Amino acid sequence: MRLFRLGDEGSPIRDIQDRLAALGFDSAGDKRGVFGDFTLDAVVAFQRAKGLDGDGIVGPDTWRSLYEAGYRLGDRLVFMRRPMVRGEDVAELQSRLNSLGFDSGKADGIFGPDTETAVIDFQHNRNLAEDGKVGPEVVTEIRLVSRGDMKEGRHALREREWLRRLPPTVAGTRVYLDAGCRDPHETRQAWEAASGAALAIQDAGGLPMMSRSQDTQLPERLRARRANRMGSDLIIAFRINPADENCVFYFATEHSTSTAGEQLAKAVSSVVGGRVEGRASAMLKETRAPAAVISHRRLNEALGMAVVQGLAEFFASASSGGASQDD
Repeated sequence: MRLFRLGDEGSPIRDIQDRLAALGFDSAGDKRGVFGDFTLDAVVAFQRAKGLDGDGIVGPDTWRSLYEAGYRLGDRLVFMRRPMVRGEDVAELQSRLNSLGFDSGKADGIFGPDTETAVIDFQHNRNLAEDGKVGPEVVTEIRLVSRGDMKEGRHALREREWLRRLPPTVAGTRVYLDAGCRDPHETRQAWEAASGAALAIQDAGGLPMMSRSQDTQLPERLRARRANRMGSDLIIAFRINPADENCVFYFATEHSTSTAGEQLAKAVSSVVGGRVEGRASAMLKETRAPAAVISHRRLNEALGMAVVQGLAEFFASASSGGASQDD
């Protein structure tokens, strides 16, 4: 899709402004259909609220998030289909099911097979029609039985158990290395960093897997799916930070947080530096394995090798029980 940014005009901008306003991000200071400073501020605020890069540009990820955020649980009938249903309503559904003990997996806002199984289990438990479809009757019942404080879901418990069972070293671990490729500059630098990490992981006895070849550029969502297909144990991604700062990201939204991802990000940051933050990019949101995104001003081979030092600390800490403790 086309990228929309400061200075653009037209009906797509009116649509963006309307969607932002419906979500509480006001751009009324700008003329309707004109992407001015108020619209820019609203876009950046929305991006930051949804764990996206706050670059003020409405591209595919921001547009998709704007669309998905427009749905609340009960607004529509949701069920398993292809392509899979996505949205804020699905994330809330997953969070509530997990809290009730019905395992829908990661609350990623994607209605997949795990969510369908959890819905059918819930319907069976509540003597409802077991069709896997979430309409008004199921929504009413879920809200009725999930009143009060939301409990921790099984996904969080699985992550803590995964941390507890980690070996003391990276040896034998399948580490998926994702080199960002949003532009030629990032494509080159991220490949250097991922290649450096791959060499260091091999030296440590691990099994590095690259998300792409040196001369290819694939969308992030496709690379995330590949990480799942390849059975990755861990995911390390490299990006150039558009805000010209150093950060390390892990998966977190208002509905779900990856405890293992956060511990991984903290361990890596302790070596390479950078603020640790929760985000929801595709590589974090749509992957099953714990993941960290190194988003630095500059990427190179030395940084990639240093990241593996952080991995070593992560494994050593987890095996000694340190990763399960709050800082």
